[in-house]
Amino acid sequence: MSKQLIVKPDKCVSCRMCELMCSFGHTKMFNPKLSAVTVINYEEAMTSVPLMCMQCEEACCMNVCPVHAMSRDENGAVVINADKCIVCKMCMSACPLGNISYTPIAKKVFKCDLCGGEPKCAEYCPSGAIRYVDPTESLDRKKALSDRFNDVFGEEASL
Repeated sequence: MSKQLIVKPDKCVSCRMCELMCSFGHTKMFNPKLSAVTVINYEEAMTSVPLMCMQCEEACCMNVCPVHAMSRDENGAVVINADKCIVCKMCMSACPLGNISYTPIAKKVFKCDLCGGEPKCAEYCPSGAIRYVDPTESLDRKKALSDRFNDVFGEEASL
């Protein structure tokens, strides 16, 4: 089973290292506008959330592409074949999370490709807010959290 990115907003310190490392890994420039990760700050809630493509199981972006320029790679990432892409931007409209971007500099659309299986955002995140893990690890964590709620709140938490 492929690994997946897990985001924990409560751990994000809004350093934006993920944006910088993403852009540098793909363009050799430290430019957050060229990053497939965007850190959104919610001042009222005093939290920040790193957003990136979640590699949807039913990827709307991939399904809507008229020239089939998008496919899934061996890591489970939905990737764009730049040679096939006609830059119609239908994928941008189809993404329910808005995680596909366009760069007028290169005149192309781009999104998270999991850096070929070694996502720089997770590798360089100093607080552990972004992690690249086996999905079963996430399930184990959810089960442990559920068990803790059950211990604290009793059977009512299970309903």
